[in-house]
Amino acid sequence: MRPSGPDAPGSLSRRRAEPLETLSIDGLKDEAVPFFEAALESVCSTVAYFRDEANDTWRLEAVREQGANDEELAAALALAAGLAGIDQPVLERAPVEADGWLARTVQAFPEQPIGGRFVIRPTHLENPVTFGKTVLRLDAGLAFGSGEHGSTRGCLIAFEGMAHRRPRSILDLGTGSGILGMAAAKTLKRRVLGTDIEPWSVRVAEQNAAMNELRSLFVARLADGWRHRTVKAGRYDLIFANILARPLCAMAKDLADHLNPNGTAILAGLLGTQVRMVLGAHRRQGLVLEKRLDFGHWSTLVLRRRN
Repeated sequence: MRPSGPDAPGSLSRRRAEPLETLSIDGLKDEAVPFFEAALESVCSTVAYFRDEANDTWRLEAVREQGANDEELAAALALAAGLAGIDQPVLERAPVEADGWLARTVQAFPEQPIGGRFVIRPTHLENPVTFGKTVLRLDAGLAFGSGEHGSTRGCLIAFEGMAHRRPRSILDLGTGSGILGMAAAKTLKRRVLGTDIEPWSVRVAEQNAAMNELRSLFVARLADGWRHRTVKAGRYDLIFANILARPLCAMAKDLADHLNPNGTAILAGLLGTQVRMVLGAHRRQGLVLEKRLDFGHWSTLVLRRRN
């Protein structure tokens, strides 16, 4: 993920004269995608995702200049496999014309209506005024964290169902592309703090906020969970936490301690089989389940703190 726009380095709309190659990894399960996304992003200008519905797996494709940063890529892929807890998958390489890859990426990322309120509109499409909707613009190279994934979609629909409460203080923990924090900022006209443990996510979230004219409302910070003075200093009416099941459990006490009475936490990034574990950790901290949403294998929990 790199700066957006027609003249930005790595932009999908930019023509490039250098020889390019496509790197591809097949057969990844949902939970492994973020780790290999980060690995490919470390050396590639952009990454796209293509879902194999029949096998319930993902194919990742990335474009780079031929042979660039091979040693760095090998180390990043080994780390991704270790973090995902799987054997290192086969990396395929093929020379490719940039236009052919761009056309496939654009085709794979159409406009996405989500729920009754939200529209995710990629930058390769026209952007007409759309009344009664919260429209978020994202570059076609950013397919993960764009609303296609069940966790992101669940969070947006969960937020739509509680936005009438008008939360004032909002935290997007593990912001990724910034899509959840931007949705809240644009819908409620409130300031939102987004945090992520990955520097590239913080950069992308900042770029997306600027593209959506939300610089004054959405701020991204590099932070490891609650281990940041700005995050720890706040108390929140709404907390998004779209991360993974075990970190959610580990941070349950911190989340509960920083959630205002009657505040809402929207938790995602967990499989349906992990709901009992995550819900138990938060119930022990006094939170109650308000709603559960399931999209495919992924679940989203809406929790409240009692007054």
